[in-house]
Amino acid sequence: MPLTWTHQLTDIDWSELSALYLAAPLGNKSPTSLQTVFTNSMFRCFVHADGKFVGLGKEIVGKLMDLSRGHRKTILYAVPGKEDFYRKLGFKRMTTAMTIFDDQARAMENGYINET
Repeated sequence: MPLTWTHQLTDIDWSELSALYLAAPLGNKSPTSLQTVFTNSMFRCFVHADGKFVGLGKEIVGKLMDLSRGHRKTILYAVPGKEDFYRKLGFKRMTTAMTIFDDQARAMENGYINET
């Protein structure tokens, strides 16, 4: 099955992408939120097979790393529990990142933040 790679936002089915995020599991992201995030991203990469989105984690991250090569730093926001996947690709944990979630208790429960 041939893969089609694109960096363009035209013809993106945001509802389909939202369903892929949920299945991956990368979280419950609304189509509107995904459209906002990807529209505001400097680099993006989408892959289709037979007209449907496919998630090729390692390959997509590799393409994004190629696109951003030459930048002084690349910051990745990962789903808790996926750290080893990104470590294998060369990413290291930051010790200086800070955040405020609108639902701090839920973020803590889901492993995004801790008390320290």
